[in-house]
Amino acid sequence: MSNIQIKKGCIYYYGNPAGYVKEQNTVVDIMFQKEELKQWLSEKNLSATWTDGVFERLFRGEKLAELNGEIKPLKKVRIWQLKANSDFALRFISLEESQKKFGEPRIENYETVYDGELATNDLEGIYTKFNIDHPYGYEGHSLSMSDVVELYDDEGSVFHYVDQFGFKGIGFKQLKQDMQIKM
Repeated sequence: MSNIQIKKGCIYYYGNPAGYVKEQNTVVDIMFQKEELKQWLSEKNLSATWTDGVFERLFRGEKLAELNGEIKPLKKVRIWQLKANSDFALRFISLEESQKKFGEPRIENYETVYDGELATNDLEGIYTKFNIDHPYGYEGHSLSMSDVVELYDDEGSVFHYVDQFGFKGIGFKQLKQDMQIKM
């Protein structure tokens, strides 16, 4: 009997829910990114997207309920923080102040410090997660003013600037598309 199996759309690695199958693609928690599993997926002609938070959601049964259409799917989350070489004056300021001094936040000043799945799309819940209990693989500082939270799925992205009080939507998406066109 194999140590890796697919049951009802869920990939089990040594009995642990490691990922799930969506069409001919798989989404697998980054902590299971092992040669044995990579090879097994390759033999099954399945491509893998390695992301954080999958195990946690599968373990709690949320992702399986989502795959079976029992609950609304959660979006993935990216956390953007200012690059080390960006203007220091951009840091830890409100959106209004940033817009007055520098214009709209520009994606080229930011880098992605987290990309994965969480158990919530509630912005306050995300803020708490990235300040109290950093998820596996998180490489940034605690979430603070001037950071950007992106919620995304196959249909697109929505960007939220971490402001002095709460969050404000920003038009990061257009800037990102413009940047890709230039590349």
